[in-house]
Amino acid sequence: MQSSAEAVSQKSSLADRAYEILRHRLIMLDIAPGDPINEAGLSAELDVGRTPIREALKRLESDHLVVSYPRRGTFASNVDLKDLSTISEMREVLEPIAARKAALNLTPERRRDFEATIADLRALKETDEPRALMERDLEVHRLIYSSVDNPHLMETLVRLDDLATRIWCLVIPRIPDLIGHIREHIDLLESILEGKESAVEAHAAEHVREFDKTLRSALR
Repeated sequence: MQSSAEAVSQKSSLADRAYEILRHRLIMLDIAPGDPINEAGLSAELDVGRTPIREALKRLESDHLVVSYPRRGTFASNVDLKDLSTISEMREVLEPIAARKAALNLTPERRRDFEATIADLRALKETDEPRALMERDLEVHRLIYSSVDNPHLMETLVRLDDLATRIWCLVIPRIPDLIGHIREHIDLLESILEGKESAVEAHAAEHVREFDKTLRSALR
């Protein structure tokens, strides 16, 4: 017979799985802004109960990725382009901190992960699909964030990057050099491997500024 603790743990695991799947779909705009969230459909698709779905949606609402209305249901939040300034303002402060901490917290395993990621970035091709390039961009940021060894900083960085990625995905067709933006990470990652704290911070801040500049140009 399953204990109450095991039941709670299983339910939490199911909610976490639903959360990760839905979060990725929302930030990549697979679930378009304004689309309704069908709890019954998701429950059937993901083969989980309605309770884990609802728990996942509560977390996503706190992430500003969905919004719930009484008697109307839950919807994917709209992408507000006016949020770009405030998101970039925070990221320009926090991304350099994250990159510096990543440089200080390198382990042999993390070093191998960074080296493999650099090799992957160098192997990108102009013919690669924009979706694949965006997935790579997310992976780079998550690698850095996972190396900060500060769960509160990591949570904030991921949330901001998710919101920034939604704006990014919205304007991808108007980005003239998407692969160039993704490859900008190479200098940053190499600086992290070399432990050059000042260079790491400078590269991270410049990347955020270029991101903001590129998006603003695309939105004109």
